[in-house]
Amino acid sequence: MSFTLPLGDGTIDISLPDCDVTIAEPRGGEAVDVRAAAEDAVADPHGPSLAQIADPDDLVTIVVTDVTRATPDDVLLDVLLSELERTGVPREQVTVLLGLGLHRPMTDVEIETALGEHADLARNHDPEETVTVGTVDDCPIEVHERVADADLVLSTGMVEPHQYAGFSGGAKTVVIGAGGPSLIRHTHGPDMLAEPGVRLGRVEDNPFRETVDRAGDLAGLDFCLNVTHGPAGILAASAGEPRSVVNDLAATGKEALSVAVRDEYDAVVAGVGAPKDANLYQTTRAATYVILGDRTPLRDGGKVVIPAALPEGAGDGSGEQRFYEWLSEAESPDRLYEKMRAGYEPGAQRAFVVARALREYDVFVTDSDHSDVVEECLLSAAPAVGDAIDPGSDVLVVPDALNTLLTG
Repeated sequence: MSFTLPLGDGTIDISLPDCDVTIAEPRGGEAVDVRAAAEDAVADPHGPSLAQIADPDDLVTIVVTDVTRATPDDVLLDVLLSELERTGVPREQVTVLLGLGLHRPMTDVEIETALGEHADLARNHDPEETVTVGTVDDCPIEVHERVADADLVLSTGMVEPHQYAGFSGGAKTVVIGAGGPSLIRHTHGPDMLAEPGVRLGRVEDNPFRETVDRAGDLAGLDFCLNVTHGPAGILAASAGEPRSVVNDLAATGKEALSVAVRDEYDAVVAGVGAPKDANLYQTTRAATYVILGDRTPLRDGGKVVIPAALPEGAGDGSGEQRFYEWLSEAESPDRLYEKMRAGYEPGAQRAFVVARALREYDVFVTDSDHSDVVEECLLSAAPAVGDAIDPGSDVLVVPDALNTLLTG
């Protein structure tokens, strides 16, 4: 059987003629016009409208997503700026902060591509420029000074399946993307990630999500404009109070992205594509989403195979480099997992969950520019997907692994 998967900005044709292949394709929903959906969401928000909470004298900070999120920030930002202009807030009183978290700074070209005509308002977040605005469960909540000093804080975001938060978006864009290492260390530490409610696709009764939302209250996030997406494209937009926005779009996402599967496959082939397959840090999300999701479709000893371009290798940000250091210096997944249970620096949590997954299953990365990096990080490299799968295997193909929820 032949099928096509994403690879970088393009696609790759794959043939597994000697295997029994099942394609896991979620319903997907129907794409919407992003601008029209965003404008409708802002006009009918959850809670007070932007016109009701904005003042012409306000200093405004809008936190947007970075290059690792396929968010249509140019459109969402334009809608927010247009609404602010209608309320009398001049453009020169607005700062657009790129929510990097611990990822690398975006380049001028990337900023121009992401924000278009509004690129001149943008600046990269720097964790060294944060101030503490309070505590949640004894954890200091640090946010960029432009967030702390703003009279009005807005954000964009992509509400998509997330390994820890259930779904991303809402306050996460601000308190993680424009925050300091303390909250990342707390929420991404071994104690939090061991909580049973911290899992892919779960928003309710999820301690990670609850902590992020409480931090968002302290950060002063007043209003967000988020979207959710699926194979068809952007499926919906929602605006206003952050918790309600996430709940609204997560419900849409679950309906569009869930696929019921059995649990007896020899291999899962997981598609990623740009921008997530730019580096190994982001690419490994596909493996952990499959292995540590609501339902693991693999038999004992099975494997996940991911075609990924990896032009950036392991990744250039501080979090990506910590991920690389932990994995490349480890002797085995078991020893790494036990060692990391004592704690680790922010960014290294991805090494922790990868080690957890590798204790039970193999992970192959194929078609990459950096097979050496893959092998250094306890994973296996192969030239092509067919080279990683044994003839006669029972194979599940998940074309969009980061936007598919495998359920029972």
